[in-house]
Amino acid sequence: MAYTYHCLGNFVSTLEQAGELKRITTEVDPVLEIAEITDRVSKAGGPALFFENPRNSSVPLLINTFGSYRRTAMALGVASVEEVAQRIEALLEIKPPSGLLGKLKMLPRLSELGALIPKRVNVGACQEVVQTDFSLLDYPILQCWPQDGGRFITLPLVFSKHAVTGKRNCGMYRMQVYDERTTAMHWQVHKHGAQHFREAREARSEGQNRMEVAVAIGSDPAITFSAIAPLPDDLDEMMFAGFLRGRPVDMVRCKTVNLEVPANSEIVLEGYVDLNELRREGPFGDHTGFYSLADDYPVFHVSCLTRRQNPVYQTIIVGKPPQEDCYLGHAVERIFLPLLRKQLPEIYDMHMPFEGVFHNLVLVSIKKRYPGHARKIMSALWGMGQAMFSKCIVVLDHGADLRNYAEVVLQAFNNIDPERDIQFTLGPVDSLDHAARLANFGSKMGVDATRKWPEEGFSRPWPDEIKMSAEVKKRVDELWGQLGLG
Repeated sequence: MAYTYHCLGNFVSTLEQAGELKRITTEVDPVLEIAEITDRVSKAGGPALFFENPRNSSVPLLINTFGSYRRTAMALGVASVEEVAQRIEALLEIKPPSGLLGKLKMLPRLSELGALIPKRVNVGACQEVVQTDFSLLDYPILQCWPQDGGRFITLPLVFSKHAVTGKRNCGMYRMQVYDERTTAMHWQVHKHGAQHFREAREARSEGQNRMEVAVAIGSDPAITFSAIAPLPDDLDEMMFAGFLRGRPVDMVRCKTVNLEVPANSEIVLEGYVDLNELRREGPFGDHTGFYSLADDYPVFHVSCLTRRQNPVYQTIIVGKPPQEDCYLGHAVERIFLPLLRKQLPEIYDMHMPFEGVFHNLVLVSIKKRYPGHARKIMSALWGMGQAMFSKCIVVLDHGADLRNYAEVVLQAFNNIDPERDIQFTLGPVDSLDHAARLANFGSKMGVDATRKWPEEGFSRPWPDEIKMSAEVKKRVDELWGQLGLG
């Protein structure tokens, strides 16, 4: 497959032609009803949904676009997300050439990467209509669950700049709608958006109390995916989107703030966050299957809305898995495994089961090389980016199939002596972890489920695994047809 999407509409057409999208013409309420329908469809492995007539809005709504392995791969223009991982792995293998000839041979590859830098354009479809008189409530923004604090924008691409370096960040942070022109900005303390907010507060001059923000809603799927990617701090999300697309992202300057947004976006909200203002946000029915608690967050004031002539409002719901976000998480897991292996080459495979809701359970298999190796891997992961939120890490020997949960459980619990092989530590936890003792701080558990060596205190010989002899297998193979056992 090749990446052929120039906008969200291209992706919708592709999904429809592939039988992966269902149009809903019946009027349905964005308050709770669309979420209930989508929850049923997602848990049944159903298609993306295009609601043509959301109640009290003339704007159609798109949801569950990434809600299967196939659609997530289609979104990235590949047959399998492993293809993206292979492209990243190939890049990581590039070594600086020594001689002039080697440097010359390297130029086309460097030129290819340079061509992926986001490109500034003067005109964008996202600015076909410019409004300073508008209401957010005219859009089919969802209330997903009964006890939610209100309606939430759940798939926004939030753009901000670092106050000192000017470096751009694009992240995805839910936004509770307070009224026609203000929302919450759910910048969790560990996220880049929150860092920009803190830096802006520290760097402000007297009388300067505003931080400019722009929010794009609906874009081509590689751009949307890049907003959730756990990228290194110095890598621009829009450049990563260019890598996924195989061509640079066209960026257009906003009308009222000094920020750029993808030119092909459906809807853009321009405005500012007041550096002195916090307001209560939540509760919100989250991917843990529970409501995350209400807390105080910055407030986003929307001063201008730009959009396509006929925009589509793209959104998502989260809740008990499987949901659309599970498949996005799976893509992140597979795509960034080569980067993880570059830092920890002994890792053979990694898997985060849907039921572990991303950070609650991480399964890792390693090629064990020395005593205590599994504990080294746990410590390394707890010190690495968003992996620091991993509540439980189970490390197994490299022969384990991490997606065969029966095999994982059998191997892990046959290999451990609980007192010897389970360790606990304290550190930062996900802001959404309702079970932690304190907000953003709690304990983690590591399980060394590898087969123990004498150097690790296992003094007895390890018993042989039960296996039938090859001779008996062959004899039974020859008898099988006569046994009438199928």
